[in-house]
Amino acid sequence: MKEYLLLTGASSGIGRQCAIQLSKDYNLILCARREENLIETKNLCNNSDNHLIFKCDLSDISTIDEKLNNFLIQNDIVVSRFLHCAGCLTLLPAKGFDYELCIKTFNTNVFSAMAIMKVLLKKNNKKALKNVVLISALYSKKGVVGNSVYASSKGALDSFMRCMAKELAPNVRVNSILPGGVETEITMTTPQEQKEIMMKDYPLGFGQTEDVANMAEFLFSDKSKWITGQQFSVDGGASA
Repeated sequence: MKEYLLLTGASSGIGRQCAIQLSKDYNLILCARREENLIETKNLCNNSDNHLIFKCDLSDISTIDEKLNNFLIQNDIVVSRFLHCAGCLTLLPAKGFDYELCIKTFNTNVFSAMAIMKVLLKKNNKKALKNVVLISALYSKKGVVGNSVYASSKGALDSFMRCMAKELAPNVRVNSILPGGVETEITMTTPQEQKEIMMKDYPLGFGQTEDVANMAEFLFSDKSKWITGQQFSVDGGASA
């Protein structure tokens, strides 16, 4: 069976850049909820005909198991590597607690990764799985006003990573990447005044999506074969 790297959040930002760079070495399953954006990403990839599109709304975790399992069976493929880039950024002060928004954030950021892992560990794929990388965030270990929901979801993702690293060793390595402020479509819309305030926390300035993709490339390579259960901060020194 042909092996693939499953990449969620592939429609834009860090996920799209990871897809472009990883497409040099792997066959990709590009996953997100907007098919037109996934097609754009696929066309930017190396060897674009080798990659598949899997349209799925990860905020609805009730459908992931059946959809992904059927997708793998129908295409007669297995997933050897999994990169979870999908994320829902929620800025919400404690006094504005919104249960539905919290659930959407945790579904996208954490529970969808758990649901996908459940599928990848089923009998038809378990022997193929070798490596998992989860995109967390600097804020999983650094407090910021109004960021409790998003930060909590990323903290949960890191805890899941550590447990999986223990549970799946030695056959599967599991690590997480914690990006800081990276220039994406979302951050480009941040008011300049706010950007200048944020920049004070970054000795090396804001990062680029390539900086995160480079770390993903390393963690999927044999150069990191003795690394598992670790959080890698890629944040221009903001956590120093």
